[in-house]
Amino acid sequence: MNLKSKINLGRFGFLFSYIIFFCICSLLIRFSFIILSFDKLEFNVFHFIRIFALGYIFDLGAAIFMSLIYAIYLLLFPKFLIGHVVDKFISYFLLFILLFIAVFGFLAEFPFWAEFNTRFNFIAVDYLIYTFEVVENIKQSYPLPLIFGTVFSIILSFFYITYKLKLASGTFQSKVNFLNRLKVLSPVFIVAVLYLYFVENKQADWSQNIYNNELSKNGVYSFFAAFRSNELDYETFYDTIQVKQAFEEIKQEIKQDNQTYSGTEFWDLRRDVKHDSAEIHPNIVLICLESFSADFLGSFGNSKNITPYLDKLTEESITFSKLYATGTRTVRGMEALTLCVPPTPGNSIVRRPDNQNIFSINTVLQKKNYAAYFVYGGDGYFDNMNNFFGGQGFNIIDRNRGNPLTDNIKTSRQNISDEEVQFENAWGVSDEDIYKRLTKEQDKNYTKKQAGFYFVMTTSNHKPYTFPKDKIDLPQGSREAAVKYTDYAISKYLEEAKTKAWFKNTVFLIVADHCASSAGKWDINISKYLIPAWIYNSGKPPEKITRLVSQIDLIPTLFGILNWNYQSEFYGKDIYKMKEDEDRALLGNYRTLGFMRKSNFIILNDRKKCYEWNFKENNPEYLEELPTVNALDRNKIISYYQTASYRYKYGKMKQ
Repeated sequence: MNLKSKINLGRFGFLFSYIIFFCICSLLIRFSFIILSFDKLEFNVFHFIRIFALGYIFDLGAAIFMSLIYAIYLLLFPKFLIGHVVDKFISYFLLFILLFIAVFGFLAEFPFWAEFNTRFNFIAVDYLIYTFEVVENIKQSYPLPLIFGTVFSIILSFFYITYKLKLASGTFQSKVNFLNRLKVLSPVFIVAVLYLYFVENKQADWSQNIYNNELSKNGVYSFFAAFRSNELDYETFYDTIQVKQAFEEIKQEIKQDNQTYSGTEFWDLRRDVKHDSAEIHPNIVLICLESFSADFLGSFGNSKNITPYLDKLTEESITFSKLYATGTRTVRGMEALTLCVPPTPGNSIVRRPDNQNIFSINTVLQKKNYAAYFVYGGDGYFDNMNNFFGGQGFNIIDRNRGNPLTDNIKTSRQNISDEEVQFENAWGVSDEDIYKRLTKEQDKNYTKKQAGFYFVMTTSNHKPYTFPKDKIDLPQGSREAAVKYTDYAISKYLEEAKTKAWFKNTVFLIVADHCASSAGKWDINISKYLIPAWIYNSGKPPEKITRLVSQIDLIPTLFGILNWNYQSEFYGKDIYKMKEDEDRALLGNYRTLGFMRKSNFIILNDRKKCYEWNFKENNPEYLEELPTVNALDRNKIISYYQTASYRYKYGKMKQ
């Protein structure tokens, strides 16, 4: 008997060949990622064995789940039709689809790893939902003929190898009855059930080094794990204290000297904010810059001169040298800037259901007779942005592709028309086009003597990094070029704004939504949360604030500069009213929640654990874990996240 006859797998040849093929490809991907990230690993023989042992477990689980539909087909297909043209057509069709999904997924892991240094996660799940933007981005960013050529070549290679080795020679000849098929396939179904109930993706998180953990996972398995757990209940997964104690802690933490609590319930954070000076009511423009890390700027040490205008603006504005974003996604930045709350675990509130009529900056603005606008160059359907902003009473200006707002949202929606667009890519119109549309609305409101608040979300600093031609001296397609174009577009807008009658009575807050990358060896990499911000034309002298500041503090600080008296439920603070020992920043990444002080960093993870590290301010990548967590620090971080999660879960944020 020769080798080929020995490995004939009968009716189940294609099934087990697919499982073997999937596991081999997954192994090769793991080797590739080890090579790409070797300098960032904590690597020894024990780690090597653990990575590949855990990796195989998750690879096998993913392979079995992927093949289940074909296994069910093999079990249920009538015996008398085995080998019929119908059997052959369905078998080859199913195999082609399964191979295409697997191979395309394997190739997609490489750019995802390059961007995030993780296997597929909730970001990939979100991208699957918003297919238009993602498909257009893929078309504009990657060589599709090469990608699909590679995919089809690998699929053909699979069929060629199975044919040459006769691995599936009995697929259409072996007329096995139902009971015998059930005997063979039962282990496959049993293993699938065991994986479903007992093998969780987070069981691969065995190391403090995130690269070690991610290499122990499988991309497909991670994708479906993220799909199943797109929201995390704080009380179920995180360290807690008594609810009333948590609210007592947070009330002491967020109250400032010019504030008085007015609510009577234990969960009620309402407090009256008072200022002695007269209120100022200028127009307010909040420009949220897509993926704009602090280290792009010359003022933060960048020597490439890609932000000449913003570096100049630094000398004319209130700026921040230690401002940290709350998260790594645009919706987290939006949440921090509009709700001024900590980044609760799971999805941002922007993307959650029942997120309308929450206490937000527009709750305050409406009482000051402002008209609030959300201005976005893409379709605000993406990431649920329009429903969120519309649900808080913002008027919407976006690149409407026909996606409606939720019926019960009573705000206006205006379309950026084709005539207003000089350039557009997958993510929306160019920044210049957004600013032109913004200027048009500002002119209109000035004529009506209507005070306006404008939340502007830019899009140009996003892959594929394309923008109108002949604007800057760098070629399109690179992050540096997109950053320089972002800087150029702001310069054009602000220079034109200076010629407008409304300019003297307009304050500009320019801030990043998050950094360009969050990749690093830790779950939360502190240096990848450092973002810039400018408060320009506020009437206060230019100043560089060197205190540790959170993104949630910007709006309360701006309202303080304007001397506004208002009722607040914000977790953010007025920086100018903060006491010396109150510096802190709140950082999160969907599963891990962080609390940063001047020299220590505390995290909560979804395994009910709390850890504390010392870090060096001049080297935030270096963390030294402490043997125990200070009880006061533990209670403080828990009070932020537990109370914010409680208030959203039980509807206490609602107006």
